[in-house]
Amino acid sequence: MTQSPRRPLTLRDVSEASGVSEMTVSRVLRNRGDVSDATRKRVLAAAKELGYVPNQIAGSLASQRVNLVAIIIPSLSNMVFPEVLNGINQVFDDTPLQPVVGVTDYMPEKEERVLYEMLSWRPSGVILAGLEHTDAARAMMNNAGIPVVEIMDADGRAVDSMVGISHRRAGQEMAKAILKQGYEHIGFMGTKMPLDHRARKRFEGFTEGLAKAGVEIEDREFYSGGSALAKGREMTQAMLERSPDLDFLYYSNDMIGAGGLLWLLDQGIDVPGQIGLAGFNDVELLQGLPRKLATMDACRLEIGRAAAQIIVDRNAEGADDAPVLQTLTPTISYGDTLRRNRRV
Repeated sequence: MTQSPRRPLTLRDVSEASGVSEMTVSRVLRNRGDVSDATRKRVLAAAKELGYVPNQIAGSLASQRVNLVAIIIPSLSNMVFPEVLNGINQVFDDTPLQPVVGVTDYMPEKEERVLYEMLSWRPSGVILAGLEHTDAARAMMNNAGIPVVEIMDADGRAVDSMVGISHRRAGQEMAKAILKQGYEHIGFMGTKMPLDHRARKRFEGFTEGLAKAGVEIEDREFYSGGSALAKGREMTQAMLERSPDLDFLYYSNDMIGAGGLLWLLDQGIDVPGQIGLAGFNDVELLQGLPRKLATMDACRLEIGRAAAQIIVDRNAEGADDAPVLQTLTPTISYGDTLRRNRRV
């Protein structure tokens, strides 16, 4: 069923919500003219609550969209996101649409600022990572009047369209695979959960999967910062010094998992005979490791392509504005570090 397109908010909406004239609203939002502090605060509060974003396109273009699509991701240093961008660009390459990238550093307040600035240029759509946002960011997206696609995650409520994987299910499936190979003493290493919702959901799914079999994580460690090889080496050494009886280490991403693998091999530890390992993301750059790390594909290229196609389709003349909700299914790659046969 075709839904009526959402109408972008106007100065009149803010005027009615704040109880002042449109001219006063304009002065406040452009920071021009003599307006009392009380009135300024009332207008800004109303605009934020509504999710109103001023239009930066002047003159004859003021009522039109530009052929830009806002792409909002948490990091450029994390190797996960360039592949997503590649998928987006592949689809946009044959269209007038051009991606413009903003980075949030996993900070909700920064995401809100980036979104505000990008929406002020009236893009043809928004693609952003994750489903968790501030109330103000969600209001801006709800009232932008353009297609919005949240990507990388399917565990939650979407503003509009969504393309991603279930990270909780990914964690559960990895737990099943590890237990099936006979591992029982498991440690976990990953990013600090308040900053990375998708890693948190995988961890929750992983612990749930273990709990169903009566197994608990015996040691865990969390870090902040980039997904560095050095960090994986440091954490692996520290964890095994604390908990030498561990027989499996699950890492929230491949980069720290690769660091752990290299440290273990340097120590002459038998992988996977003495200890098994697994990461997440199936990062292509790590194909040259001495042992292929067990991992799970996060469907990054496919997610980027699917999200971009939704934007293209929703911008077509006579397009159906109904939201698209697409959940992809990642697969486990056993590599050389997740033994396929039970120990005897």
